[in-house]
Formats: sequence, structure tokens, C-alpha cells
Amino acid sequence: MRAATIENPPPESRTVRPLARPLNALEVEIIDLFVQFSHILGQPKSVAEIYGLLFAAAHPLSMEEMMERLNMSKGSTSQGLRFLRNLGAVKPVYVPGQRATHFEAVAQLRTLAMRFLRDQVLTRLDNSLDRIDHMAALVENLPSEEREQVRARVGMLQSWQKKTRKVLPVVMRTLGA
Repeated sequence: MRAATIENPPPESRTVRPLARPLNALEVEIIDLFVQFSHILGQPKSVAEIYGLLFAAAHPLSMEEMMERLNMSKGSTSQGLRFLRNLGAVKPVYVPGQRATHFEAVAQLRTLAMRFLRDQVLTRLDNSLDRIDHMAALVENLPSEEREQVRARVGMLQSWQKKTRKVLPVVMRTLGA
């Protein structure tokens, strides 16, 4: 009989972890609602699933629990948590007797909306300004029969960008910035 090696310990010494509890009907509904919102906001489904699970959870969850309950890879879970932490949508929580970091949802809508607007919308809006100016310059390289139509479309983009720039501060003040 062969001796057990470190790579292959005998079955009686292996740690058996209980399977993750399946999602209940309420958790599924909450997660689905956040997934629908994520589509509107152009965010990844995995981010919405993580936030939805934490939002529905009665207690903080570890990354491993989230991975198991959502059937999600470690990479997707880690990346989603990082995004949500940077947004201020989740926060780490100390759980006595547990080595793993646990997380809970931050549910203050104003805080979430402000950070999303500042970090996602304003950043992209700032980036779009240079791109739209570059597009306007490129219009001049088009054949003359195409130039006016495309110039009008790029003009629309410039107008939308300016209007958004005017409205966004009002929205942010309304949220309490």
C-alpha cells in the first residue's frame, strides 16, 4: 500500500466544506433587479450580481461565499468587488473569528449616485470632449459631398456634450454634492 503524500492526503484528513446555500427567491429577485439596472447603466452583469447579493444579505459575505453562491469565477468576483469598492457601493467588514475579509452593501443611494456620476459619467464626458473635437477636425478630410451631413452629426455630438455638461452639475447639486 502506498503512503499518502502531501499532494494527495488520505480522505479522512481532507477538510470538507459545506456547499454554499442556494439563492432564495427573494435574493434572485433582488439580484435580477440590479442586473436590469446594470444594463441601463452599461455595467457588467457580474458587478450587479455581486451588489444584489450583498444588498439582499442579512449578514456580511466573504468573497468565497459570493463566488460559490453566484457560481462566479474568482477573477470576476475579485474584479467586481474592486469596482464596487472604488465606487463606494460595498465596504469591507470585520467578522470576529473569520480570517477572510467580508463585505456588505452600502445602501445610501445619494452616495452611490454621486460617485457613479463623478467617477463614471464625468470621466467619460471629459474624455469625450477631446474625441469630439478630433472628430470635427477629421470631418474636413471627407469628400465634399459627405462633409456637410457628417459635420451636422458631429455638431449634434458637440451640442449634446455641452448640454450634458450644463445639466450634470444641476443633477449633482440636487443629489447634495
